[in-house]
Amino acid sequence: MMMMMMSSCRINNIAVMVLLIMAYCNMKYCEAQLSPDFYSNSCPKALSTIKNSVSKAIAKERRMAASLIRLHFHDCFVQGCDGSILLEDSATIISEQNALQNFKSVRGFNVVDDIKSAVEQVCPGVVSCADILAVASRDASKYVGGPSWTVKLGRRDSKSASKDLAEANLPIAFDDLNALLSSFARQGLSARDMVALSGAHTIGMAQCITFRSRIYNDSNVDGGFASTRRRPCPPVTGNGDGNLAPLDLVTPNSFDNNYFKNLLRRKGLLHSDQALFNGGSSTTDGIVSGYARNQASFYSDFSAAMVKMGDISPLTGSDGEIRKFCGAIN
Repeated sequence: MMMMMMSSCRINNIAVMVLLIMAYCNMKYCEAQLSPDFYSNSCPKALSTIKNSVSKAIAKERRMAASLIRLHFHDCFVQGCDGSILLEDSATIISEQNALQNFKSVRGFNVVDDIKSAVEQVCPGVVSCADILAVASRDASKYVGGPSWTVKLGRRDSKSASKDLAEANLPIAFDDLNALLSSFARQGLSARDMVALSGAHTIGMAQCITFRSRIYNDSNVDGGFASTRRRPCPPVTGNGDGNLAPLDLVTPNSFDNNYFKNLLRRKGLLHSDQALFNGGSSTTDGIVSGYARNQASFYSDFSAAMVKMGDISPLTGSDGEIRKFCGAIN
């Protein structure tokens, strides 16, 4: 009789534990976790297929490396890393591509479509567009000499987008330091994460409309640098707004730490770039100086920040979907 009672107690205890676990899961404590091995069995050729497509795209246009990294960044800051930025306008969706920070400036959608098509050929309906963005950003960095990192996978694609949230959450070229810190803090990213991620501006281009006020009105700008940048960017709004200039005038096609060296010399192209360094008094000056001295430190922190950013509110398990085409829901 005693043995039966003890056995009954064990069963009851196990039942209680199961109920507790289910309760935690209902509160989303048991969400599926991202894993570097997520596609090892379901699509073992996924990563190599993405890498080959990214390499072809950047070999054709070097600037595409910056565009792919930016796409992942602009995706994760809106609803989390869920591929929402890729969704085009439809009867039910107002695209995030229409947001002020994205309009006529985010690019690379055709490359993402090509990658998706290539991946669908080797394993249809398995790899999400959100994961493609995450992997493509890593491969783009590595292709142009930047750091690599282990990408965690298993994200699913959203069925919605939010232009309003994009305009509320994404940094803008005219932001000051406090605005930038707040924008990144809302995503759970630290000041060091922010400065490291801003280092992606060591590659890529910016439109005249985003840096006109800096080169004509800012006081903490090198005179010679401002004069050079004024040539393709006339002072009158509407005149040459789309003209491009490299974010890093020294080595615009290579991922390195020259971006931070430029900031020390007051040669940041965007107001939001130079806001990271103000001559020794701001909370981020020391981080900028450290990265300018030590490229390995920048690479290490950039890699860690990209992984951390990639963890922002992913859809996993049965949430969302795996889109057949990245620009539209199924």
